[in-house]
Amino acid sequence: MKIATRGSALALWQANHVRDRLCALDADLDVQLVIIKTKGDKILDVPLAKVGGKGLFVKEIERALIDGDADLAVHSMKDVPAQLEAGLTMSAISERADPFDALCSRGGQALMELPRGARIGTSSLRRQCQLRAIRSDIEILSLRGNVDTRLRKLDEGQFDAIILAAAGLTRLGFADRISEVLDPPRFLPAIAQGALGLETRADDADAIERVRAAMHNERDARRVRAERAFMARLEGGCQTPMAAYVDYAGDQLRMRAMVSSLDAREILRANMSGDAATPEQLGTAVAEQLLSAGADRILAECLAAPQ
Repeated sequence: MKIATRGSALALWQANHVRDRLCALDADLDVQLVIIKTKGDKILDVPLAKVGGKGLFVKEIERALIDGDADLAVHSMKDVPAQLEAGLTMSAISERADPFDALCSRGGQALMELPRGARIGTSSLRRQCQLRAIRSDIEILSLRGNVDTRLRKLDEGQFDAIILAAAGLTRLGFADRISEVLDPPRFLPAIAQGALGLETRADDADAIERVRAAMHNERDARRVRAERAFMARLEGGCQTPMAAYVDYAGDQLRMRAMVSSLDAREILRANMSGDAATPEQLGTAVAEQLLSAGADRILAECLAAPQ
């Protein structure tokens, strides 16, 4: 079995993790990694919102599946567009790691402890808007690159703090660099952050069976499906500052979501629970609630604004 993956340290960690799980179920299985450089990996000096929407780290990998150059793709689910390429399916969604964002500061300060005018690095519009809502005095600077590159720029003094996904930091052994976990309700993570998606050809029954047995976690998959249904209804991508986070409340799912203007002066929020057996209904219902409150206007303004 050939696994298509990006070549970053984090992507390789994820692909090797999946390989180990597959081989644990079948010691005779020969698993090879096929490293692919995506558009998002090639363009590092431009914020993602200027390059395009979701899919910058996915499309070339999906092409390898379609062309038969790989049998399985391992994605960070937060990078995957709402619509997959024809002929492909998301065969498994992993157990979700820490889904939240993490602040890494040079002095170990939490967000509210940073000095006035502190320089925080992130290129995510979602993160920028939530930061501005909490600390309007800070200076937000663009930051791209792999996890180790971003930490190096922090250590060099280019920033007072940066924001990264807690899951990626932990997977690469950098958990000790986390100064503060930015968690709900004040700070919502990216949709499906912390979960891995395993994509195969829709007609490859053997691959589907193997990856589901090795990696699928139905409980967390329902959380991810609800969040992605929210994104799909709002047609969200890197150019639209939105967030949704789903967790269990007893036997129900509870979603917190937000849509923000680019300057964070207008933020719409929603909090709703729904049946865990129908996660897409919850995600769509929350999206409809925000649309009725004016989210369509805010998102249209975001897409029309120069990035």
